[in-house]
Amino acid sequence: MVKKKAVMIGAGLANLAAAVYLIQEGHWNGDAITFYSLDDHGSNDGSTTSEAADDYWSQQHPLENTRGYLARGGRMLNYRTYVDLMDLLERIPSATESGLTAAQDTYEFDAAHPTFDKARLMEGGKGIIAAGHLGLNNTDRLLLTKLIMMPDEDEEKLDNISIAEYFKHSPHIFQTNFWYMWETTFAFRLQSSAQELRRYMHQMIYEFTQIEHLVGVNRTRYNQFESIMLPLINYLKEQGCHFVLNRRVTEFKFKPTTMQDEITVTKISMTNTETNETEEIEIDDQTAVIFTNGSITDSATLGDYDTPATENPDYGAAASLWKQISEQFYNLGKPDKFFADRSASEWVSFTLTTKNHLLLDEITRITTQVPGNALNSFLSTEPITPLGQKDVNMSIVVHHQPHFTTQKPNETVIWGYFLYPRRRGEFVQKPYVEMTGKEMAQELIGQLAKVDPGPVNIKTKEAEILASIVNNIPVYMPYASALFNNRAKSDRPEVIPENSTNLAFTGEFVEQPFQMIFTEQSAVRSGEIAAFHFAGIPMAHLVNTPRYDRDLKTLMRATKKLFS
Repeated sequence: MVKKKAVMIGAGLANLAAAVYLIQEGHWNGDAITFYSLDDHGSNDGSTTSEAADDYWSQQHPLENTRGYLARGGRMLNYRTYVDLMDLLERIPSATESGLTAAQDTYEFDAAHPTFDKARLMEGGKGIIAAGHLGLNNTDRLLLTKLIMMPDEDEEKLDNISIAEYFKHSPHIFQTNFWYMWETTFAFRLQSSAQELRRYMHQMIYEFTQIEHLVGVNRTRYNQFESIMLPLINYLKEQGCHFVLNRRVTEFKFKPTTMQDEITVTKISMTNTETNETEEIEIDDQTAVIFTNGSITDSATLGDYDTPATENPDYGAAASLWKQISEQFYNLGKPDKFFADRSASEWVSFTLTTKNHLLLDEITRITTQVPGNALNSFLSTEPITPLGQKDVNMSIVVHHQPHFTTQKPNETVIWGYFLYPRRRGEFVQKPYVEMTGKEMAQELIGQLAKVDPGPVNIKTKEAEILASIVNNIPVYMPYASALFNNRAKSDRPEVIPENSTNLAFTGEFVEQPFQMIFTEQSAVRSGEIAAFHFAGIPMAHLVNTPRYDRDLKTLMRATKKLFS
């Protein structure tokens, strides 16, 4: 149903994309689009710590040390697959590079700083591992091949089957270089959905041939807020779009129908988080409601150098609203599959800021690569999984510097994460989730020390390195991997649910054909679909999505790597 106005619930990448397409393809005036959101970061964030400390989720747990920088996470781009994202960024100016579009900015930077990871996996006593040997046995290969070859019409056979269950006859796969790299590149866990793993196998199958070096990874010039989100926000504000922040939307009212056979939003209630007052807006027949129904950074909490991040029990703003409306209609998904079990989705990250380059130089020496070359993962010395196997303790990303436009020349910013935060450190004897920023830095130094080739071990410089740290911000994210949680295909609503007259869903908790979630690609695609629907544009005009699982040359190269 064609509309003339839109109310956006959430100001993340998906809804920003929807607004751009409504303006450029639907020829709407920006003044017809209003965003209501707690903040304008989305999951593609990046800011000074002091700015982040003022956010909604941080206000309940104020920080004593607000120096340095924070990025709760960061997702790797891939031009070959992220076609909708690059189409979107080609439509708007860069926020930092005059005369370039946001896409040209990224292409130019990436061409000058191509990724070639020489230290993807590291292990004590071995140093850098030759990870090009995937380590698979024939049963592993058979099960992976079945996933890769499974046609789309059979995908529901994987409903409610976890990765651990799918590989139950070959747990060997979880102690291979392939798994160590795959889980840390894409953030899959053993509890995650095998159905989602299949989609990654289809869309990212070409990564088999290069996963140990991540040469297919593309990166933005700065953090993803300044290189992706800010250009979009600037453009939309210039077009007249309205951004109403510090609003937590709490309820949708729907048109009453006898058989609940029509989904029509008539009123929206929200809380002004600055005044704690309730506000309501009426939704008329000309207005679309575009709702991002889940956020992986909701309920995230911060710590600092001397304080661990506390845990916030909130179900999440977006997910709470989704739950409220899903209880009224049968076909709007099951949010509890994604947000009711934190043990399946939680992880901890940290952002470390230093006032000199000592730690950066030491990491460069140990990993034999300059900053900006992707991802270093440290394998455990002893078995740490319930299956009695080794696994990755922690991973770090050393960005090309500077990672923030306001970063000083003498400053370094490093990001890292623990995929299983309840596991204990090897060098700090407590669970990662309980560590202060200082203790996470000490754990990092310990991990680097055990793979240091010498002749002077980094451990001898620990005191000097710790003295150089301006701040290290631990972030507890209860829903970081929620979008991978074990589920059935019907547990996510479609972008345009059946019988909906004015409501669309966007983001990483919607069901889209072929799309793999946790990517900027799927987020943008969902916004594009919603925009085209409400602007009356045929779906045949959507950006063409490649299917590498149907490309014979790609499959042949992957097969060769699989059996090497």
